[in-house]
This record gives sequence, C-alpha cells and structure tokens, in this order.
Amino acid sequence: MRILHTSDWHIGRSFHGHSTLEALRGVLEALVEQVREHEVDVVVVAGDVFDSAAPSAACFPLLSDTLRSLSGAGAHVIVTSGNHDSAARLGFQSGLLRDGVHVITDPRSVGSPITIDDESGPVHFYGIPFLEPALVRHMWPGAELRTQAETIAHAMSLVREDLASRGGRSVVMSHCFAAGVEATPGVEREIRQGTLDVVPLSYFEGPDYVALGHIHGRQQLSERVRYAGAPLHYSFGEGDKPRGSWLVELDASGLASVEWLDLPVPRRLVTLTATFDELLTDGRFDEFADAWVCARYTDPTPQLDPMRRLQERFAHCAAVVHLPANAAAADGSTYAGRVRAARSDAELLDAFLAHVREGEGANAREQELIREIIGERVAAEAQA
Repeated sequence: MRILHTSDWHIGRSFHGHSTLEALRGVLEALVEQVREHEVDVVVVAGDVFDSAAPSAACFPLLSDTLRSLSGAGAHVIVTSGNHDSAARLGFQSGLLRDGVHVITDPRSVGSPITIDDESGPVHFYGIPFLEPALVRHMWPGAELRTQAETIAHAMSLVREDLASRGGRSVVMSHCFAAGVEATPGVEREIRQGTLDVVPLSYFEGPDYVALGHIHGRQQLSERVRYAGAPLHYSFGEGDKPRGSWLVELDASGLASVEWLDLPVPRRLVTLTATFDELLTDGRFDEFADAWVCARYTDPTPQLDPMRRLQERFAHCAAVVHLPANAAAADGSTYAGRVRAARSDAELLDAFLAHVREGEGANAREQELIREIIGERVAAEAQA
C-alpha cells in the first residue's frame, strides 16, 4: 500500500497581507499529480487544513476541489482537524462526502479506525483530531487529562487497545508538538506556548507509521515517525525549508520504505541584508527581482519610505527591517534624561540624533554643521 503523508495546508492564510489561495491551489494540483503518478492508495492530511476556525467563503471551494481531485486520482483520503481548524466547520459536510473521503474531527472516534484493505490484508488508519484537554476531558472521565501530552497518551492507549484486538498493520495521524522537533521561530513555537505542549516520542510506540502535523518543515523523528510540513511557505523563517510530502510504502510485514517527494515553490522567499543603497543598486541581488523579499538594511539612520523604494526593484518585497550594523551600545539613559543633561543647543541636537539613530549621536561633520547653523541663528537674533 502506498500512502502520501501531507499536512498543514492552512487554506486561507495570508502572507504579509497577500492572499495565498491561488499559489496553494497550484501546489495542491501538483500534489494530486504526484498521487496519480505514484499510484498512491491513501492520502493522509494530518491537521490544520484551514488556517482559522472561521475560514472565508473562498476557502471552501479549494478544499472541495482538492478532495474531489485526490479521489478522482484513485486515492482514499483521510483528513483530521488541527489546532487551527474548527472541528465543526471542517467536519460539517463529512456525511455528504463521496465514498473514500473521510474527515475525522470527533474526539469520540479516537480508537476506531478507518480500515482499507490491500492484497496483504487490512491497514487500520487511526485519526487523532486535535485534542484540547479542557474540551475533551469530560469524554473520558476516568483519565487525567491536564496537558496535551497526557491527552495524546490516552488517545494512543485507545489506539493500541483497539489494534491489539484487530491485529494487522496500522497508521496513526496526529497533530501535536513532538519532543525533539526543530520549530521555526515565530511560527510553530508561539502555537505551542498557546495550546500545545511537548509530546514524548515514546507515546507513539506501536503503529507501523505515524503521520504528524503542526510543524511547517519536514522532520524525521524516527524511521516511522515524521512531519511532512506545510506544502507552501508561510513565513520568511521557512524560506530555506523544502516543501513536499512523504511517500510511505507498507508491505505485508509493515513499513517498507519512505521517500520524500518535492512540491514546486511558486515564488522563492529570501532575506537580504545590506545597506539601503546596496539593496537598491547592487548587482548581486538581481536574481531576487521576482522573489518574495524581506529586506534588512543596515544603515545607521532610518530611510524615508523604504518599502515603496525597495518595491521599485523587488516587486514582491513584503517586509522591511531597519537593522543598524553598528548601533551604539545602550548606556541606560532615557531621551528625557539626555535632554535634561544637555548644556547647550548643540548637545540637545546631539541627544535627539542619538535617540532616533539607535544611540549614534552627531558625527564630526554633523557637529560642524550644527555649530554653523546655531552660530547663524545666534547672529540673526542678535541683529533683530
């Protein structure tokens, strides 16, 4: 049996104010072609299908079209909900879906597999939708469910109990933050602090393969426990991570092989760091003219209207960061304190420049100009 493991589609997420729907549509169409080319039997989507609990109307056709295309390519499809999804919205149409497409959002279904047969017998797919401890502990009153880890541990105990009675091969789908994973700063870590805590890898003992979701970059925690990551880049922190899915093959005895299948990247993401003039003119940046660009300029002073000017060269410049290369070390003084300590107009202007330029006061030439202007002003006032 051939299984394609994908996750974290995040339908509806924007990228620095830009819609990603059409880019994601193109990537998911490529994923459907991979299913057809590799004669995939089952596609598993391990959570975060939508980016929010209340996706816009434009998001639903993309999901419906993709599920229909995957089914048309000859694959069964099994989808579980993630922490970004609304289980009710994702699962509302599950009863209306065509045969072979399953959407698992009900925590009470944990431990009850979807069984698909191949020439070697049954394969049991156990979907574990995202389980928020506070919302599901009443379903299992005998279990102590204070954390995500405890909740996953209980869910896996139900899976193992059921599997022991059925026998055969098995695949588990779960959306969580597993121990040992490398997160993308500002992407998954902030979610972990909000609702997800670390799940020990040992909790996933038993199944032949564990398809995880939540982490946006591919990760191999063991030969049989992996993250596929998101099919599209959703932050500059992900820019160097490949996009794709895992092609998993089970033989009669269990896990036979796992192969990575790359997906196309609609538009490259790059972070460029240089002086503002270099960003605007240096030839070494020519190759990034059509990329998504995060520009970090190192000039000591902020530039006027930097986004507009950079977009004249990089049409898809999406973020601009002022990152002074030689910012003076903070001396603990506040701007108000510097103003009070100024003993002359020249020192007052120097305090202002230090305040707006990351601690860098007037240089020698600027000090000379300041003295000239103050001198002219004093002379004018004396003649008034």
